[in-house]
Amino acid sequence: MSRPVALITGGGRGIGAATSKRLAEDGYDILLTYNTSSKPAEMIVQEIRSAGWDALAVKVDCADSGEVGLLAIHPWMARGIDVLILNHGSYERIAADEMTLENLRTTMATNFEGSVAVWKAVQPHLTPTARMVVVGSQLGTKGSPHGADYSASKAALSTWARSLAQAVGPEGKRVNILAPGFVDTAILAGDSNEKRAEREELVPLKRVGTPEDMAGTISFLVGEDSKYITGSILHVNGGLYLP
Repeated sequence: MSRPVALITGGGRGIGAATSKRLAEDGYDILLTYNTSSKPAEMIVQEIRSAGWDALAVKVDCADSGEVGLLAIHPWMARGIDVLILNHGSYERIAADEMTLENLRTTMATNFEGSVAVWKAVQPHLTPTARMVVVGSQLGTKGSPHGADYSASKAALSTWARSLAQAVGPEGKRVNILAPGFVDTAILAGDSNEKRAEREELVPLKRVGTPEDMAGTISFLVGEDSKYITGSILHVNGGLYLP
């Protein structure tokens, strides 16, 4: 019980899984959430425990107020939450000119409103110097012709997080935004070899990012070396997009 606690939404796959493992290595006990797939989450928990640390996986649909409410009374909340990583999200490729209001509402409910709901639930349990990282996207700044709802949700999320950083800064808490570019996660799983080569050619560093690349940046943002950084959007994309 001496290790601080990091809560990671969507912590069982992709960037969330890599972050769960990295923060466990950094000295945190990990409370991770999943929604639809318990097996990957439990595998991450087992991997962390096999290394001698502690982790738990809990089922939370962040768009469901009831499930978020149960998270708020989880026994580990009594330990205090030192790090909160809002990483969960959904992305459906829908052309901007074909997007319906229902598409937009569904995506906003998960990616934006769900993140705010989790933060509201966890807020009473945050330690005085808690650090929060919101996983946004480059698309939240530049937009996307085939993901307008996703881009809008990430833009809202980033702007809310920057506003929150200003509000909680005087308390000693920090909030930052990670904005990935192309990352080798489920979003790109359907790429053909030709599409993957096309993506790599677009990136100045000539490769798609890894979940571990993102986890390393998150580790920095919650660590002491970034103690004077808050309200920042850190674009981690190999030079693909330079706002």
